[in-house]
Amino acid sequence: MDIIESAKQRIQREVTDIENRTDLTDDQKRSRIIHIFSATCAAVAVQPIPFADIFVLTPIQAYMGTRLSAIRGMPLSEKEAKDLVVEIGGVVGLGMIAQQIALGLYKTGLPFLAGFTTIPLVYGLTYAIGRVMDLYLEKKERGQTMSQADMRAAWAKAREEGKQQAKTAKAEVMERKDQL
Repeated sequence: MDIIESAKQRIQREVTDIENRTDLTDDQKRSRIIHIFSATCAAVAVQPIPFADIFVLTPIQAYMGTRLSAIRGMPLSEKEAKDLVVEIGGVVGLGMIAQQIALGLYKTGLPFLAGFTTIPLVYGLTYAIGRVMDLYLEKKERGQTMSQADMRAAWAKAREEGKQQAKTAKAEVMERKDQL
């Protein structure tokens, strides 16, 4: 089997067709998707492209939303998922924008620090977006809505979890960075 075919099969198994796997529970599938996309976004963010992160990362995070919704059996289009990322950003507000600005400044002013600061920042941010999206989808699946206060509380909790997860994912992020 050649490398390209092997890579395609891995992507299909790990991302694009994960909802059909029977060897994982739905919780495991969602956790894997959130981790894979968090590590991927962090690997993309350490590339030297100042202030372009929001334009590159948001579509990747929106795609994460489509995968999470597929696992829940209630598919979202990429536009619906992107709208959800924007809605989460609107509710959590300036914290998310400030982080994007800090990320750009690190890359332009202190590029040698970018690897140390970017990985936990972007991994944690994407992780929190994924967890809040999943909670939003869970409530939607039950016919419930998520209030802004619930979204902010979920964001704060997930952001802390994401920071902790980022510490253990740093080696994987650097490996993914080298593969880009």
